[in-house]
Amino acid sequence: MGHITFVTGGARSGKSSYAERLAARTGLTVTYIATMEAGDNELRARVARHRAQRPRGWHTVEAPRALAEAITGATPGDAVLVDCLSLWVANHLFGLGGDDPAPEAIDVLEQALTSATDEVIEVARSRPGPSIFVTNEVGSAIVPEYVLGRAYRDLLGRVNQQVSRAADTAWLLVAGRAIALPPPDEV
Repeated sequence: MGHITFVTGGARSGKSSYAERLAARTGLTVTYIATMEAGDNELRARVARHRAQRPRGWHTVEAPRALAEAITGATPGDAVLVDCLSLWVANHLFGLGGDDPAPEAIDVLEQALTSATDEVIEVARSRPGPSIFVTNEVGSAIVPEYVLGRAYRDLLGRVNQQVSRAADTAWLLVAGRAIALPPPDEV
């Protein structure tokens, strides 16, 4: 039964670096599953910089939407690092098209993401190696003015809760400092 670690925090909180250190400390080969779709030159440069910073022995898999399949395809026994759930949710939301998706389309997407997240958790739990999930905490800011922003905040918040509840360990990063989160049944 695979160990699941959940790492969250705000933008530039240090969550990705922390998750990378956790993965490296396992002593296992790491499969790094990247969910970003680099749609412009700045993002392509950022992806190249991040890839160059990773240890040589790490395998990178690009999986902007097919996350469960990417985890399943990782070498058994590897540590899997998913960076990040935030972009995975955004990729699905942008698939609806437009800045003002219909409420019905958002509801259908929420159901689909709930099922997809259950599948991600199931495949992570069934693999022999550890799985580490990185995500943004977007619920601490103001309520977004636009439908797309509110839908994103709500969808990601629900996915984050799902994965956090399933995780064996959970961390909140604030200004580069990791705070251990108690198990859900201890709150």
